[in-house]
Amino acid sequence: GTIHLFRKSQRSLVGKLTHEFRLVAADRRSWKILLFGAINLICIGFLLMWCSSTNSIALTAYTYLTIFDLFSLVTCLISYWVMMKKPSPVYSFGFERFEVLAVFASTVLAQLGALFILKESVERFLEQPEIHTGRLLVGTFVALFFNLFTMLSIKNKPFAYVSEAASTSWLQEHVADLSRSICGIIPGLSSIFLPRMNPFVLIDIAGALALCITYMLIEINNYFGVDTASAIAIALMTFSTMYPMSVYSGKVLLQVRQPH
Repeated sequence: GTIHLFRKSQRSLVGKLTHEFRLVAADRRSWKILLFGAINLICIGFLLMWCSSTNSIALTAYTYLTIFDLFSLVTCLISYWVMMKKPSPVYSFGFERFEVLAVFASTVLAQLGALFILKESVERFLEQPEIHTGRLLVGTFVALFFNLFTMLSIKNKPFAYVSEAASTSWLQEHVADLSRSICGIIPGLSSIFLPRMNPFVLIDIAGALALCITYMLIEINNYFGVDTASAIAIALMTFSTMYPMSVYSGKVLLQVRQPH
């Protein structure tokens, strides 16, 4: 009897999730996100194949940013779902905390991915395998184009709010000094680079630059160790970008207050 009840509750949970998903999918605003999600999955599939064929851990670290994009799209869908829901007796504050929880989970998962890359990179330093550059640049530019296109095409309110409210990352601080110097020469760029650059766009560009340097050094000098060094750099940049956001969203969740 107990197993039957458990199965019944499990079915009802799946049924509820399906119902809520249909509710969001019925809204035309979410169609764009679902389309980007489908393209994202195709991109991830190709990138993982190229990671395997090139044997590049740096490309794997960069692919994790595309996987993070998928999490951000899910967060965006949750944001639309929250807008549709009204406060209930169970959730008297409304459902806004689900948005914060989605941001927290996404950033923590990205950091766990970065830690996994660091672990794999340490093992590679002990025994560096050969890297095949055949699809390395293709994978880099496919990931860069899709990541930037997603970030700039989809208005992700939860991540936009948290990234602005959270403290600046190590990468943002270093780039801010450079940005001020550039904007001093070309004032027209101040709207893009100042007061601080979008952390997601920044890490996408920085990761792509690291992979381009990797490609050149392997092609010129067969220096395979640079792939591992780039993977560590991308992982550290990912960790430093996501950490302030996970700390901020974690504090909001612990305070159990409605984010404004």
